[in-house]
Amino acid sequence: MDWRIVVRDKYPAYIDWEIFEKIQAMLCDNRAEYQHIKSRGIPRDGAALLHGITYCGECGHKMAVRYKGGSQYVCNHLKIQRGAPECQNLRAAPIDAQVTAAFLEAVVPAEIDALSKARKAHLQSERALRHAEEQQIERLRYQAALAERQFNRADPDNRLVTGELERRWEAALLELRRAEEALALRTMPKACEPVGVPHDLRAKVIALGNRLPALWENPTTRRDHRKALLRCLIEKVVMRRCARDKAEVRIVWRGGATTELLVTLPVNAVSALPRHQEMVARICALAHDGIHDDEIARILTQEGHHSPWEADKVLPVTVQRIRLKHRLKVRPRQTRWPAVTVHLTVTQLATRVGIPTKWIYVQLKRGSILTIREPSGRFLFPDDRTALQAIRSLRNHRVAKIDLREHHHDK
Repeated sequence: MDWRIVVRDKYPAYIDWEIFEKIQAMLCDNRAEYQHIKSRGIPRDGAALLHGITYCGECGHKMAVRYKGGSQYVCNHLKIQRGAPECQNLRAAPIDAQVTAAFLEAVVPAEIDALSKARKAHLQSERALRHAEEQQIERLRYQAALAERQFNRADPDNRLVTGELERRWEAALLELRRAEEALALRTMPKACEPVGVPHDLRAKVIALGNRLPALWENPTTRRDHRKALLRCLIEKVVMRRCARDKAEVRIVWRGGATTELLVTLPVNAVSALPRHQEMVARICALAHDGIHDDEIARILTQEGHHSPWEADKVLPVTVQRIRLKHRLKVRPRQTRWPAVTVHLTVTQLATRVGIPTKWIYVQLKRGSILTIREPSGRFLFPDDRTALQAIRSLRNHRVAKIDLREHHHDK
């Protein structure tokens, strides 16, 4: 709001002036005016965690979010304004994961102190620039006053000289006015400028310590709360696709510090992978040796390959499709499993404990039960009292997760 006259502390108020300015800045920043005033908008419950703070690394405009066909960050400013093609669209999930990891790594006392030092250095730099601009304005004022004195001393009858001196005076005044306006924009805070990290919030974040990752992963933590936490430390995120499966991401923290990330993006075909020829040749070689698809997938994952739509692993179905495309067959698996003496199968465990086999498979799929798995695909469980008691505790909801792999090593 623009007031011609403001008299502060004239009457008792519910809040002080600083809190009022912070509230006004928050209200302005919550407006969904992404293109005009570059506000971030209020955190909402969408899947994209960086909504409202993403910028295009190609054209510099703010990026929007598209949820059709999966969460994506899209730069469509030039398409809307000029009918040009989209600059880029990037899958949100892998970028959100990397930025979240960087945020959780930064929220430790040492990193918070480093961020505070960077913010202080940034403020000192701003003060130095302001001082230099003030000195420049003093110089321009002197030049404008000098031009005025020269004009006043000139002979009015000499129109050629007075005209030239008048033009010099007007140019000096114009340059002075522009410098004063630039200084006013620098010294006066913008109404929609995001509020900095308060000291009390900083102390609370530090006090959380190692609890924050657990709170972040807690299913009861809402998405808008996660977004609000990210905005406490992150000013904006600039991203640019540098390859079909790579994106350069720059996190701009509060205070001006930056962090550079290289994010692996999913692609829609094996041929779009940068090492697809090497991966196909490796699959064919391993299939000739009679190795099954799941084992080939594990080997390729260890060698650094990944499937389309996966950032860090090779799926057995990817191996199967490539193998069948090259008409390669593998030795069929053993259809009858050998007898087990010191372990229990899923059926034997269900009979021993008195629970449905379907419940066991559901817990295995969820990751609530961790146990060994043979190359044939069969799950094996320890045949001892401790393991059976752990299964019963999980069944009765006394524990949320059990790990039986240590019992296998003990045997």
